[in-house]
Amino acid sequence: MKALLLAVGLSLITVLQAQDPPASGEDTMAMSGKWYLKAMITDRETSWKKPELVTPMTLTVLEGGNLKAETTLLTNGQCKEVELILEKTSEPKKYTTYGGKRVVYIEPTEVKDHYIFYCEGEMQGEQARMAKLVGRDPESNEEALENFREFLRAKGFNQEIFSPKQSDTCPPGTDQEPEV
Repeated sequence: MKALLLAVGLSLITVLQAQDPPASGEDTMAMSGKWYLKAMITDRETSWKKPELVTPMTLTVLEGGNLKAETTLLTNGQCKEVELILEKTSEPKKYTTYGGKRVVYIEPTEVKDHYIFYCEGEMQGEQARMAKLVGRDPESNEEALENFREFLRAKGFNQEIFSPKQSDTCPPGTDQEPEV
């Protein structure tokens, strides 16, 4: 019996050591700065309007490892400033937002400076999932896009991937309203 407990205990230690180590402060700091939206997908097309244009997202690391994300979206001729706080959880790469109604996972891809933001939870009163591929530069990267497609297949997405236009600012002549 002691041998069995020892074997199980050692197996658990091995499994725990094989898991990803918790994200360090340096890893979180590396997320700070400007990120370009390369591609996105959601499984709730009917209640969600695709943006016609997006500005780069700015991520800021806050005290305690939380992240602040800021961007502007042009939808239906109106620019909307979006700011959200991603609250760090005890699980590496996992954050919550909107008072815990949404869970956001930030997953690195195999391509340097490219990440997938995967969100699930309540969106406009419905349960939904969304994924975004972001990168440090605005250029398209086929290898990162293929990593994104593989991630989407593994998550069971079958909707079409959308790549919005990029701009550093909202076009003149559009109304701008903040959305926090």
